[in-house]
Amino acid sequence: MHVTRRTVIGATASALSVPNSVRVEGSSTRTGSHWVNTWTAMPQLTEPGNLPPAPFTGTRSVLVDTTLRQTLRVTTGGRTLRLRFSNAYGDTPLPLTAVVVALPQDGRAGASAIVPGSGRPVTFAGRGSATVPVGAQLVSDPMDLDLSAASVLTVTTYLATGQPSLALTSHPGSRTTSYLQLGDRAQDEDLPGATPVDHWYLLSDVEVLAPRTTTAVAILGDSLTDGRGSTTNANNRWPDQLHDRLRAHPATADVAILNQAAGGNRVLHDGLGPNVLARLDRDVLSRSGVTRLVVFEGVNDIGTADATPAAQHQLTEDLLAAYDQIVVRAHAQGIRVYGGTLLPFGGNTYDDPAGERELTRRAVNAWIRTSGHFDAVIDFDRAVRDPADPRRLVESLQVGDRLHLNPAGYGVLAATVPARLLR
Repeated sequence: MHVTRRTVIGATASALSVPNSVRVEGSSTRTGSHWVNTWTAMPQLTEPGNLPPAPFTGTRSVLVDTTLRQTLRVTTGGRTLRLRFSNAYGDTPLPLTAVVVALPQDGRAGASAIVPGSGRPVTFAGRGSATVPVGAQLVSDPMDLDLSAASVLTVTTYLATGQPSLALTSHPGSRTTSYLQLGDRAQDEDLPGATPVDHWYLLSDVEVLAPRTTTAVAILGDSLTDGRGSTTNANNRWPDQLHDRLRAHPATADVAILNQAAGGNRVLHDGLGPNVLARLDRDVLSRSGVTRLVVFEGVNDIGTADATPAAQHQLTEDLLAAYDQIVVRAHAQGIRVYGGTLLPFGGNTYDDPAGERELTRRAVNAWIRTSGHFDAVIDFDRAVRDPADPRRLVESLQVGDRLHLNPAGYGVLAATVPARLLR
């Protein structure tokens, strides 16, 4: 598919009032508003090393009699929200005994305490508890509230019986601290002595009811978008910094940013999470309010393929065909697709002595820039590569492994995305 119009681009939470849950069926029709995802975390099967520590994981069950408190920063705001819980990788039903939303103390990500009196119960079809079926997700009842853009929300879940399996759905790369404590402490203002873990579990989405002018941008990515090298609880991944830019300007202040990335993820083959072609419908096409998609993924495909001319040639052909499939499927849903060029990895373990993988990266980037398949091109590569050695990242922007960026580097990526593409 060729797209004729193409652009190449170069180098404090406010007070949140949470009344009781209310039913708002049909309100989008009455008010001209619609549901928009404002936060998401790509569901993954929890690896053994990322399961909750003892005593929260047993031999055949997890999170038994456990309170799980998590914080997350939304992007766009709204006055009505609902939550989505995922049991995508569970092989048993997931019973949620109680769920409470609240404000974190001082509006901080990673806070264990909540603002006194801010906790409110979440319901599901009017009930305070619910069970998420195997492989399914569960959407809560809507709740009326005032939630400002970039506010931090606390979600506390109590599981009396836990999940009777170790097949737990999570997002390990949260870069945000969550808390685990035995017993029903969902309504407690603080969890002294709770066990901190830097993972998200069970919760996959927050949606807000927003005006029709509010739309979402989804980002398909790997660890560079998931935020490896960013600061825990600082929300300074590049999608976070992009949103901070956008909300500073009236024309883009209501744009939601959905980070659908995971460390180690690949376009063509399963790794940490399903491949992009397998998860595209789940993570992008079914997401509420998405009108634009940024595709910034492929380095792990190149780096894990054999460093031989034949293997890299085949990988190049397959990767370009996969990008074309993403564009075709997104365009069918009216979603514009922007291609991000792949960053250099010279000096990393992906960098083979003969340079076969670097040749593939350059070939892929040349196709992204010139093929016309994408609606626009965001040249991340040009923004952070070393001008004196384009095979490598600028030294001051990377964390030491010659692959991942530091917060300053992620800031450069965020600044490379032009606001006009996201209006």
